[in-house]
Amino acid sequence: MRMTAPRRAILGSAAILAVSALALTGCSGGGSGDDTAQGGDGPEIVVWTDAEREQAIGDAAKAFEEETGATVRLVQKNFEDLRNDFIAQVPTGEGPDITVGAHDWLGALVAAGVVDTIDLGETASKFEPVALEAMTYDGQLYALPYSLETVALVQNTALVGTEAPATWDDMIQRGLASGAERPFVINTAGETGDGYTMYGLQTSFGAPVFVQDASGSYTSEVGMGGAPGERFAQWLSTNGQTGYLSTTIDYDINNELFASGKAPYTVQGPWAISSFEGIDVAVNPIPSAGGETAAPFVGVQGFYLSAQSKNSLLATEFLVNYLGTEDAQRALYEADPRIPAYTSLGQEVASDPIIAGFLSSAQNGVPMPSIPEMGSVWDLWNAAEAQIISGAEPVSTWNQMITDLQSTLAG
Repeated sequence: MRMTAPRRAILGSAAILAVSALALTGCSGGGSGDDTAQGGDGPEIVVWTDAEREQAIGDAAKAFEEETGATVRLVQKNFEDLRNDFIAQVPTGEGPDITVGAHDWLGALVAAGVVDTIDLGETASKFEPVALEAMTYDGQLYALPYSLETVALVQNTALVGTEAPATWDDMIQRGLASGAERPFVINTAGETGDGYTMYGLQTSFGAPVFVQDASGSYTSEVGMGGAPGERFAQWLSTNGQTGYLSTTIDYDINNELFASGKAPYTVQGPWAISSFEGIDVAVNPIPSAGGETAAPFVGVQGFYLSAQSKNSLLATEFLVNYLGTEDAQRALYEADPRIPAYTSLGQEVASDPIIAGFLSSAQNGVPMPSIPEMGSVWDLWNAAEAQIISGAEPVSTWNQMITDLQSTLAG
C-alpha cells in the first residue's frame, strides 16, 4: 500500500536536517533470519518482523525510502523467537533497530537494557489510551502500539438476544430464563484456576492485581488485598456453591458447552470465535459483579526501538511518521486482523459488531502487567481462586495467598 499523506515531523527542523544527513553514513546489524532489503544507498535501519506483518511493514518502508533515501532491511523471524533473540543480540551490536513485539515483554526488555524510550508527540493522541499505558514503564513510553486483544462476554443470540446484561445478576437471570442447561460458563483451567479470564470480574470489586500510578505504570504494590479482595473471594465461593463457577471447566469444555447451546453466555477472546461457527453470537463488555466497571486484561502488540540503534533518529522517524500513520496501521490490520490500537481505524472496523464488542471491552480494560513481579503472581493467584471455587474458606484462603505473594515479592 503506497502512502501519500503528508508526513508530520516530530523532532523539529534541526532533526529533519539530521535525518537527511544520515543519508551519508551509518548502518545497523540485523541478526539471522530471512532478509528483505528494500533498496537504496543511504543509511540502513533493520526491522525484525514475523511473516504475517512483513508485507505491511515493507509497504511503509517503500514510502520511507523514497522520501529519506534510507534503506529498510526486514528480517523475518518466528514470533516466539523475537524476544529472546532481541535480548541476546542487541548488546552485541547484532540486533535490529526495531522489532515487533508484545507489551508483556517490556519488563524484561527494560531490565536487560535493550529497549529505548520513544516520543510519539501529537501522534500519541491517535491511539487508544490503554494501548499507550501498556507500552509505558516507569512513566516512560517504550513502543509504538498497533493492536489490542482482550476477553469479553460472548452470548448466543438465539438464547438470550443481543442486549448486554447490566450486571452479573442480570446475566444469570437471563441465562436461567433461556432454558439452557446452565446460565453461564467460564474457563477456570480446571483445577488450576484462571485468573486471566476471571480478571474482569475481579476488578469489578476494585481489586487489581497491582496498583497503577498516575502514568498508568504498574507498581509492585499488591492491589487485590483488603476488603475488596475479600469481597471477590466471597463472591467466588458463593458462585462456586451455586455451580455457576466450576473447576471442572477447562478451555475446551468451556467452548464445547457454549457451542452446543448448553450455556448462553461465556467469557472468551476473539481467538475462540471460530470455535462457535454456526452460532449467531453477540459480543459485549463483561458485566460487573462487584459494582465497579469490569476491566479485563488487555494485551497489546507494537514496535520497540533498540537501545543500541546506530540510527535511532532515523528509526524513530520511521516508527512515528510511517508505521504510525493510518495507512500503515490499516495495512497491519489487513495483514493480521487484530483489534486496532489506532482509534480512528478501530472505529472504522467496528462496523463489524463482533469487533465492536471486543473493542468496547478493551476500552474498559487495563494492560496486563509487564513488570517482572507478575511472574510471581500466577501460580499463587490461580490456585487460590480454584480452591475457593471448590469449597475452601474464601477469606482465609485469599488472605493467605496475599501474604504468600507479598513474602515472595519481598524475598
